[in-house]
Amino acid sequence: MYKNSDRFLTSFNRIEKMLRSFMIHKKDVSFSKTVKILRNSNALVSQYSDDLLEFAELRNAIVHNKVDMTYAIAEPHDEIVERIEWIEEELRKPKLVIPTFQKYVYCFQSNDELNKLLKVIHEKRLSKFPIYEGKVYRGLLTQKGITNWLASIDQQGEMLKSSYHLKDIFPFENNENSKFIAQDTTLYEAIEMFKEHTSRGKRLEALLITSNGEPSAKLLGIITAWDILEIS
Repeated sequence: MYKNSDRFLTSFNRIEKMLRSFMIHKKDVSFSKTVKILRNSNALVSQYSDDLLEFAELRNAIVHNKVDMTYAIAEPHDEIVERIEWIEEELRKPKLVIPTFQKYVYCFQSNDELNKLLKVIHEKRLSKFPIYEGKVYRGLLTQKGITNWLASIDQQGEMLKSSYHLKDIFPFENNENSKFIAQDTTLYEAIEMFKEHTSRGKRLEALLITSNGEPSAKLLGIITAWDILEIS
């Protein structure tokens, strides 16, 4: 039966080989340096960089303190071995946004009446809706945009009519609040997109998933900021 140190080193060596395959240049640098380089451009490595750097220290302790080929002074705990093997599997086969977030997406046409959308909000408890004009994507309408529109009507002293069209509301919505991604995008890349927008002081409300990341393709699913908070 394999000891924990054997399992740990085997998994570590496989991870090291994978990380070096990600490197375009400087393939001969240390494991820790490789992690620090890759975490700036690789969402997966960025997610687990702290773990990977700690694994490097433990690897050194095991290798340098080994008395002989059959005995290691530092034996990792079970949870450490399970953790490194789990991360190895994530690096080898990361979760993709499809099928993780595959779902029916409620979409509307820009000339649809607001009442139609409000009914879906009430029945389905949803708050973000892709809006199209024919087959052309026009943007993401949110409850915040609707609230901004209602506030403008109140400030102007207008009376609410029995019906409005969604295109009347769009001027009050943030037109950079959504982005299309391909179905083979990793979950970690999606998380980084939300973080990147936040770092620029802009709120990304949703990622819309199609087969190739093009707005003209059929919607396969949606990832909202709330979804990211639940999995981060």
